[in-house]
Amino acid sequence: MTGPTKKSRGVRRPSRTSAQGFTLIETSLATLIVGIGVLAMVDAQSSFIVSNQWSSHAASATFLANEIRELTRNLPKHDPVTGIAMVDDGSGNMIVNGWGVNAGEVVVGDFDDIDDFDGITFSYIGTAGLDDFDLPGPINSFGEVIPEIDLVGNELGDTDENGFSGQAMQGWFQTVVVEKVDPFNTSVVHEDSYSELPNGSFPGREIDEYPLRVSVEVYYQGVNDIEATLVTTVTWIVP
Repeated sequence: MTGPTKKSRGVRRPSRTSAQGFTLIETSLATLIVGIGVLAMVDAQSSFIVSNQWSSHAASATFLANEIRELTRNLPKHDPVTGIAMVDDGSGNMIVNGWGVNAGEVVVGDFDDIDDFDGITFSYIGTAGLDDFDLPGPINSFGEVIPEIDLVGNELGDTDENGFSGQAMQGWFQTVVVEKVDPFNTSVVHEDSYSELPNGSFPGREIDEYPLRVSVEVYYQGVNDIEATLVTTVTWIVP
């Protein structure tokens, strides 16, 4: 007689647990996602800085344009002594006399009418004399050069009885354009010499009886800029 049989026990094998890490693909994707996020943040910050700088420049440009407007507010359209007229240049050619700067007008303080400003640029690189139609600037409503201001608020220039000395407001240009326009449509520009003869009930219009359109174009040139960029233009009509 046989005895009771023993149940065979299965052999237990230790379970294999693998300590899995990140794969190369997962690491690459994580790096890519983080990189894109950082790049987006840098781009957003850069856009904010550029936008903020442009807003600041736009405000400065509008201020500079309105300083010219204020300077010319009480000036007559044309020279109060000579006016403007068509004259013979000595060769049988008729030319406009009196438009623009006149003899003896060499600094902005000499300008006594609005058409004196036509074609003049006031800038931080402007030089004395009107041979090249530029003067030191930019200028304020008193005709004084606006000084540069350092980071702590100190003015780096000053105007006295001898003129301006020091460093002018860097990078800025004020260019003035004065045009004769039609009294009924100020978008129509006439030549400086334009006039109208009498016709029927129309008594005619003399050369100096037209409105003027004054435009101040304000440019800015940064330290690393190749050329100046137009920031704003302010225009008004002098009846």
